[in-house]
Amino acid sequence: MSIDVKLLSEICKAPGAPGYEKKIRELVLKELKGRADDVRVDNMGNVIALKKGKSSEKKAMAAAHMDEIGFIVSHIDDKGFVRFRPLGGFDPKTLTAQRVIIHGVKDIVGVMGCKPVHIMKPEERGKKMELSDYYIDTGLSKKQLDKIIEVGNPITRERELIELGDCVNVKSLDNRVSVYILLETLKSLKESGEEPAYDFYAVFTVQEEVGLRGANVSALDIKPDYGFGLDTTLACDTPGVLPQDRITELGEGVAIKIMDSSAICDYRMIAYMKQVAKAEKIKWQPEVLPAGGTDTGALQRMVPGGSIAGALSIPTRYIHQSIEMAHKKDIENCIKLLTACVCELEIGDWTL
Repeated sequence: MSIDVKLLSEICKAPGAPGYEKKIRELVLKELKGRADDVRVDNMGNVIALKKGKSSEKKAMAAAHMDEIGFIVSHIDDKGFVRFRPLGGFDPKTLTAQRVIIHGVKDIVGVMGCKPVHIMKPEERGKKMELSDYYIDTGLSKKQLDKIIEVGNPITRERELIELGDCVNVKSLDNRVSVYILLETLKSLKESGEEPAYDFYAVFTVQEEVGLRGANVSALDIKPDYGFGLDTTLACDTPGVLPQDRITELGEGVAIKIMDSSAICDYRMIAYMKQVAKAEKIKWQPEVLPAGGTDTGALQRMVPGGSIAGALSIPTRYIHQSIEMAHKKDIENCIKLLTACVCELEIGDWTL
């Protein structure tokens, strides 16, 4: 197996700030053609693809969120400088010297600007940057901008995918890499002729970055017995980080989540994933994430009686920056493990 870098690049490039996922949803729907037995879109914009299993006695669901962190236009001043509010979590220092795209009547590129260090007072130079210190400069006047954008337009980051060694580097791997993985899992099932053990719902969710909102709705709708969250996780395997703080490492395999801030994964699902990984000789590593939640929490709790839920994660450096980095082999291993897991659910020990 090798990674379809061109498709991954297209998925990462498509805009989709929380609540404004139309473009990435259109791409997902195009790629889903022929890969599922039924595809529908709910009122919130979640894409739900059903792959029928050997049995309809139970249901399995995997969730990969389509949205990416972004901004929304909140004000355009008399000089044409654009102010914004965040959609999702940002570390302000990562905005310096970045380009963004404002999605109005047409897309326009702007740059993140702030007060130059040359004219800062001494006490300002050591001050931590705040989001409110930044503005967007499009090079256009307010009169010109008023014909193109307005308050409420979404804003996404501008950055192309490149390959660095055995890695891919681009904005929005969180969580477009999981969108890619879920699409490739459905493709793998089709091409191999394998059937999921139970009806398998591959769900591409919305608004995860602002509170797991799409996954809440889709889990309530589907009511899965088994849930698989798909997301990125921290790979802090870089200089200056102690071994106990690394969470995961690039190239060391797909991560099997034990917990994050949204969920303590079901110990039965953790054991099952490890069992399948061992049987299929798939490289994996454990993940205990102290901060940061995923759709896994919604899959586990937004079901009457709860579901048996766990998660597969892609180790990623520089999360929530425009230079997110993941290892191709980790992505491949995630596709292999998810495919095997949905096909072998009947062999798991699900007793409490």
